[in-house]
Amino acid sequence: MSEITKTAILSVVGRPNVGKSTLVNRLVGFKVAIVSSKPQTTRTRITGVLTQEDCQFVFLDTPGLHKPRSRLGDFMVKVVTDTVAAVDAAVLVVEPVPQIGPAEEALLGQIKEAEIPAVLVINKIDTAPHESLLEVIAAYAARHDFDAVVPVSARTGEGLDALLGELKTFALEGPALFPEDMVSDQPERQIAAEIIREKLLYYLDREVPHGVAVGIERWNERSDGLTEVNATIYCEKASHKGIIIGKNGEMLKRIGKAARIDMEKNFDRRIFLELWVKVKEDWRNNTYQMRNFGYESQS
Repeated sequence: MSEITKTAILSVVGRPNVGKSTLVNRLVGFKVAIVSSKPQTTRTRITGVLTQEDCQFVFLDTPGLHKPRSRLGDFMVKVVTDTVAAVDAAVLVVEPVPQIGPAEEALLGQIKEAEIPAVLVINKIDTAPHESLLEVIAAYAARHDFDAVVPVSARTGEGLDALLGELKTFALEGPALFPEDMVSDQPERQIAAEIIREKLLYYLDREVPHGVAVGIERWNERSDGLTEVNATIYCEKASHKGIIIGKNGEMLKRIGKAARIDMEKNFDRRIFLELWVKVKEDWRNNTYQMRNFGYESQS
């Protein structure tokens, strides 16, 4: 710990599906945040920690900024707003498209109001011609005076060393905030719940995944090295419960198997996972239920 003399706290913001969580996972070198092709996968602020030589980077991954349609949506937007302000710098992640949308405009307004440095990260450059990046850079440069602009591909890792080099300039003198071997402040129970939700997002279509929450009811680490995990999947409608379980329970088995494999990889131990499904009607608009699922103020 004595070798670490600088820390940088960085908020990672952007609209849904620009690759914020993939970027944080790649930078940290560990899956601290679940990823999905569906929007609004990230619901809370997730901390990812990278310690390199004399510097510790603390990345605050946030939900994609969107127009909320429920109290859960309101909570997610507040997480973004609160996280932008209390950091050393903001990392605005965008796609290689020269048009600036309402979400980006709102985030730029928040960054300006907070009077903090900002780095523009143009992600997914592996999907666009490099010459087209000049138009993207010009569009954003006309809107805000960024401290740096870094094109990257979170998927392939291209440009990430350059990004870390730029972010290190915002590090302040001071002791490490986390132990050197720590990659996230999330407890294992929370990571396990999120892994299960990730598999629900992957296997289920349409509106069903957005109305689910996962609670870990039992976590028992046995002396023989096996960890027993009992989890409940909560959904908003009885019809959704049937979809999640599937014919003869096949869908729930598929979700459980995929989640178990991922947990064993993440936690480096054997897992016995048992899943249950219950209905909590309209929980996304119920403040009490949201708090039960951990969706409460993080500021």
